[in-house]
Amino acid sequence: MNTTPQDDISSDAKPGADTQTAANSYKNLYKPSSEFNSRDEYLEHELQIMQPKRWRPNLPFRDYRFEFEDAIPAMAATIGKVVMVAAIAATFASPLGLSDAFVLENVRYELLIVAFFIILFSGFILPTANLAGTHGPLIPLIPIVVAAGGHPMAFGLLIAAFGLILAISKGGTLLAKLTSKGVCGGLLLYLGFIGITSQVKKLFAWAEAIDMTHIAFIVIFSTIILYAMLEHFKKRWLAVPLSCILGGAIAFALGAPFEFHTAPGLPNMDPMYWWGEDTGWMLGLPTLESFVVVLPFAVLAVAMWSPDFLGHQVFQKISYPKRTEKVQMNIDDTMLSASVRQTFGSLLGGANFASSWGTYIVPAAIAKRPIPAGAILTALFCIIAGVWGYPMDLAIWQPVLCVALIVGVFIPLLEAGMEMTRVGKTTQSAAIVVFASSLVNPAFGWSLTILLDNLGFIGCKERSKELTRMSRWVIPLVMFVLLTSVMAMVGMLPGIPALVSSFRH
Repeated sequence: MNTTPQDDISSDAKPGADTQTAANSYKNLYKPSSEFNSRDEYLEHELQIMQPKRWRPNLPFRDYRFEFEDAIPAMAATIGKVVMVAAIAATFASPLGLSDAFVLENVRYELLIVAFFIILFSGFILPTANLAGTHGPLIPLIPIVVAAGGHPMAFGLLIAAFGLILAISKGGTLLAKLTSKGVCGGLLLYLGFIGITSQVKKLFAWAEAIDMTHIAFIVIFSTIILYAMLEHFKKRWLAVPLSCILGGAIAFALGAPFEFHTAPGLPNMDPMYWWGEDTGWMLGLPTLESFVVVLPFAVLAVAMWSPDFLGHQVFQKISYPKRTEKVQMNIDDTMLSASVRQTFGSLLGGANFASSWGTYIVPAAIAKRPIPAGAILTALFCIIAGVWGYPMDLAIWQPVLCVALIVGVFIPLLEAGMEMTRVGKTTQSAAIVVFASSLVNPAFGWSLTILLDNLGFIGCKERSKELTRMSRWVIPLVMFVLLTSVMAMVGMLPGIPALVSSFRH
């Protein structure tokens, strides 16, 4: 993996100065690609000359440009969005007795909602905020939330409220600074490996269901060869579209069934329809009790943001060249945009629960592209998919979906984790975070390993000695105890029944 390690991966990206002279503006520093020896040099120069402005307009061609590389993360992000929102909506729909038509319409609705907030934040006023995606790790918790009587709107609004508190207090940046390279690397290794194995299993399960198991083997084998060739020719940023085309073409040629069935159309845009007692969610508006029920789950959801956001930021940092701090993802800005997007999405009736958009930021970092241009294209692709309908069918077809996530997200995360644990005493912390994450989940593994690492039990002892008392054990201990307590309350600790009886389902 060709990366450029940064000197300090734990510090948050600085979003750039709000003022700039005409001489050093992006527009004046821009040079056409023909003046560079290679495409990589041109793309790296683009990253180094950008001057993103927070809370002020960032306009195409004045502050950034569109390149064909921007279409790759936009495509991967749209595929990931359709799949993840469909998974959350379906997980809610099953125990609530809602139909497949509800899932389809809510996904289309969410694609239109997210497009607006992508353009507003990442494409216009907060160009260092990653796109507000979907909180995948929450999916296993949703049946427990529903069984306990949780309301989707109450759940979403509490996540938004806690997220805003964390963003305004700069809590995301603080937790990032407390996380060493070893912990980051181990977290990336775990997420990458678990993601790859899960997608391979899903593809084989799909192939077995249609009595064509050989298709899964051939698709994955061909994808491995293609990825290796792209790595050799330094065209890895093309992995997502080429792998999707290859996987889909091979599966269809070998006889796998596929048909378009989602016709063009628009979802119901009336929030009162979605929150009606006999329409949409068929739940009506939440009560005070609804908020109390989902409170521990909302705390856990926002606590799980930090390792997720940090992993994305670290991958971007080691993929970008030097002198690109201004355009790197800002964790607090991303938390802020995700919280605002979550607030309006929940009020409008959407099924999404927001987090940092991994299927966008990882391919964008590989392609060496800044956030704004690809964000605009992602919004456009989401609108097209939601209105046209047919692209949604292709995006969720397993031969396309699985290889897109493997080569676009999980293999790069695995490579980044290996890159971060090559030197020093990082392997100790990396091994422990993988071990602890396997026991419960990444949030548990991350919080426990930060505590052990900062106390100096594992990892770099010199780094531990340089930390203040608050950074060494007070904050890590409070964070670990809080997270573990919430997990124990809702029954997420393996082998231990939920401490709160209402969550024992």
